[in-house]
Amino acid sequence: MGGLDGCPAGWVLVTVPAGGPQRGAGADALDVAVVADLGAVVADLESGRMAAAAIDVPIGLAAHARRTCDGEARRLIGPRRSSVFPAPVRSVLGAATYGEACAASRRACGRGISQQVFNILAKIRQVDLLQSPRLQARLFEMHPELSFTVLAGAPMQSTKRTAQGRAERAAALRDAFGDAPRLAELVRTPPEGARRDDVLDAMVGAWTARRYVAGAHLRLGGERDGRGLRMEVIA
Repeated sequence: MGGLDGCPAGWVLVTVPAGGPQRGAGADALDVAVVADLGAVVADLESGRMAAAAIDVPIGLAAHARRTCDGEARRLIGPRRSSVFPAPVRSVLGAATYGEACAASRRACGRGISQQVFNILAKIRQVDLLQSPRLQARLFEMHPELSFTVLAGAPMQSTKRTAQGRAERAAALRDAFGDAPRLAELVRTPPEGARRDDVLDAMVGAWTARRYVAGAHLRLGGERDGRGLRMEVIA
């Protein structure tokens, strides 16, 4: 199983062997790496070498309206709702500048996009080019704060950018993977090109992928976009 989160050098990939939806392989079985692009990950998914991967990036883009799953996720995570940025409409993907992206969005849905969304537009575009309705059965969208909420039973209280927030998320992950010293080491020393919060987000993505394969996941949304991709978030 894999969890993917964007980072300055590409993507943090956390893999863990299959297990139960809550417990299975411990933290000693977690592997953390940085991959520059997703081609090798997609190859592993298509060959069956990796059963599933949850990725923190919008998949399935509306033409004119906001996605149902984004609104549902914001409601569920309460105090962390600002971390869920509304996904851009599909016509924004061709924009080269923030101004072009806002103009395309306003033409399509009457609203611009945030700078945060524009900052990850290249990653959204990369995943969209690789994605297909068939591949989406193995490579699907998750949102770390939603998954942490489901894992812990309540929304996180502190932002992941703070030491308190990282400790809160690591504590939740210990419930999933155990082995506190090993897990703390992986977060404390992220691979080159990644940050500690990227590793935490990819770890909860791996937990989400394991739940998905076990059939114990939460699914928000599910409408199809113009390419046949489901506009949904899995936790």
